[in-house]
Amino acid sequence: MGAGHAHKLYREGHSPVHDLPPHCKLAATLAFVVVVVSTPREAVWAFGLYAVLVAAVAAVARIPAGLLLRRLLIEVPFVAFAVLMPFVAEGERVEVLGMSLSVSGLWGAWNVLAKGTLGVAASVLLASTTELRALLLGLQRLKLPPLLVQIASFMIRYGDVISDELRRMSIARRSRGFEARGIRHWGVLAKTAGALFIRSYERGERVYLAMVSRGYAGSMPVIDEVAATRAQWAYAAALPVTALAVCLMGWTL
Repeated sequence: MGAGHAHKLYREGHSPVHDLPPHCKLAATLAFVVVVVSTPREAVWAFGLYAVLVAAVAAVARIPAGLLLRRLLIEVPFVAFAVLMPFVAEGERVEVLGMSLSVSGLWGAWNVLAKGTLGVAASVLLASTTELRALLLGLQRLKLPPLLVQIASFMIRYGDVISDELRRMSIARRSRGFEARGIRHWGVLAKTAGALFIRSYERGERVYLAMVSRGYAGSMPVIDEVAATRAQWAYAAALPVTALAVCLMGWTL
């Protein structure tokens, strides 16, 4: 891996959560999401406890509540889908504020909202406390297929390069008096997209040839060995293990 690559979601800090090895946080987040998804939707109280656990992690990581709530807006499309479910689902109906709603649709909407929000919140906390480079190292440590890690690495590193190229092309169009105002200008925008694809493809070829000339043979060298102690694993496991206890109670009570 090369030099560190910061991203907009990362919030620099030195909390106990920030200091955990990335593969510990990845495993803990995945386990927490699996436990949440496995919880019966009827155990409404369990999702309240999950929210308390997420809030506790955010407090330990020193992530402001306002920042976390703003980043949760990414799930708005799913919220819109969930809101429609009580109106379009079939089955038993119930009157709510003068509207006839499906009981199964209401439970489905609650299921999507509760589990989706908790999953997104856990992902936001992971992204806010872990740099992208560290996430890639964590995926390597968790034995994700090397090819997938490399694809993710290149995508992250050259996403900014491509967006900068698109920004320069946009500036060039505006400097020549062009401004997209309707369907008449779609042709120009289509040509821009085509030119961007060709430039990106050519850049990719040059980068690949440069890598091969420096000894690249299909795998990237691992510069940093990220290890975790038993104490760090235990600390990271506190969230999913507690959530698992709540899930088991949700199935038995």
